[in-house]
Amino acid sequence: MKKVYVDNNATTRVAPEVLDAMLPYLKEMYGNPSSMHDFGGDVAKRMAAARGSVAALLGADDEEILITSCGSESDNTAIRSAIEAQPEKRHIVTTKVEHPAVRSLCRHLASKGYWVTELSVDAKGRLDLDELRDSLRPDTAIVSIMYANNETGVLFPIEEIGQIVKERGILFHTDAVQAVGKVPLDMRKSVVDMLSLSGHKLHAPKGIGALYVRRGIPFRPFLIGGHQEHGRRGGTENVPSIIALGKASELAATHMDEENTRVKALRDRLEEGILAKARDPYVNGDCESRLPNTTNISFEYVEGEAILLLLNEKGIGASSGSACTSGSLEPSHVLRAMGVPFTRAHGSVRFSLSRYNTEEDMDYIIGCVPAIIERLRSLSPYGHEEGAA
Repeated sequence: MKKVYVDNNATTRVAPEVLDAMLPYLKEMYGNPSSMHDFGGDVAKRMAAARGSVAALLGADDEEILITSCGSESDNTAIRSAIEAQPEKRHIVTTKVEHPAVRSLCRHLASKGYWVTELSVDAKGRLDLDELRDSLRPDTAIVSIMYANNETGVLFPIEEIGQIVKERGILFHTDAVQAVGKVPLDMRKSVVDMLSLSGHKLHAPKGIGALYVRRGIPFRPFLIGGHQEHGRRGGTENVPSIIALGKASELAATHMDEENTRVKALRDRLEEGILAKARDPYVNGDCESRLPNTTNISFEYVEGEAILLLLNEKGIGASSGSACTSGSLEPSHVLRAMGVPFTRAHGSVRFSLSRYNTEEDMDYIIGCVPAIIERLRSLSPYGHEEGAA
């Protein structure tokens, strides 16, 4: 049976070049980079080079890169640092469509007495920048808005948002986990103060991430311990994964054009094929401003989980939304915030591609989806009616 993986916004395969780069650090290059002897010193030099590769991908300086364990830690570090460095400020601005790493943290902080404003989105998942302007207050500690939505792929106008925020002298953080490696970034020209990324979204292993921290902004460490990361994050470094993140960053820079040409064309081929051959599908999100690899399609009166199970039987790995909320019977909070009808939100499927996908993969999915939808609709008391969807 053919196997097709199109759940790359959840995680990506480790690139072969990345695996090859990290293996020596699981074998002969085992020294602790904090040690004074050559066993550690040689590792420290290679680790510094990997940090440089991450910085180059972001258009940042090496010392502005803080290595973390994942995107969630990066998000937590950014927001918690902002409020700890400014204890007199008790207000946070975010959106209703953030990843749980930001959304759940902000709701936790709200339970501790902080004020949190969640900005709305329209039917295409776009922000109202006037609402953003109106939400800013003298006691706003930080604005945290994602660069690209993990479920729909919708891109937010981060630089325009940042200008609004910076005019008020407020710290600005963006969760760019889905954007890094797909969208060109240049932090030297950006107004973003802090930016989160995750290695396993760009063909590095799970368990490694980074936080860009603009030089000079107030910062407080989230993880306190030793002197590692220039005192900004304690704990012995995960050297093999740091090396892997560096190599993955190099590859991402090399393949950026491919993401925005060939991968985008594959995404469009898949989307257009499903729209042409399946009955009454709906594309969720702003089709004019989204990631090149992502499409989110709804089928009314059909359960998304059932679609995924039948796709899995055909060897196709897709998703109904964020991997961090899988298992929930509730429809996507992103689609609900967009006002997608309940019957349609429950039947959403996210297809997220990578550079390892092919035209044959897309054609295989196109050949499977319509029959799966018709099979499920035939079991629905509503879906079998003509035009019900």
